[in-house]
Amino acid sequence: MLFTIATIKAKAGSEAEFEAAAQELAKAVNANEPGCLQYVLCKGEEPSTFVFVESYKDAEAVEAHRKSDHFRTLGRAMGAFMDGPPSIQRLTAA
Repeated sequence: MLFTIATIKAKAGSEAEFEAAAQELAKAVNANEPGCLQYVLCKGEEPSTFVFVESYKDAEAVEAHRKSDHFRTLGRAMGAFMDGPPSIQRLTAA
C-alpha cells in the first residue's frame, strides 16, 4: 500500500474557495478511483493550511490518479487559491 500526504497553504482570504475546490476533488476521487483506498481533505493546525491524506492500492492506482481528468481540472482550479507549491510526502507501508 502507498500513501501520500500533501500539505497545502491557501492564500489568505481564499481559504473558502480553496476548500470548496479541494472537497470537490476529494468527492471525485473517492467516487471514480477504485484503486484509491482513501482520499481525505483535512484542515491543518494553522488557519490557511489544508492536508490531503491519501492511500492507494498500488503504484498503478497512484498513476491513474495523477492522469485522471478530475485531478488535472480541479488541481488547476485549486492552484489559483494556493500560496505556493504543495509539500508532498510519499510513503510505503512497512
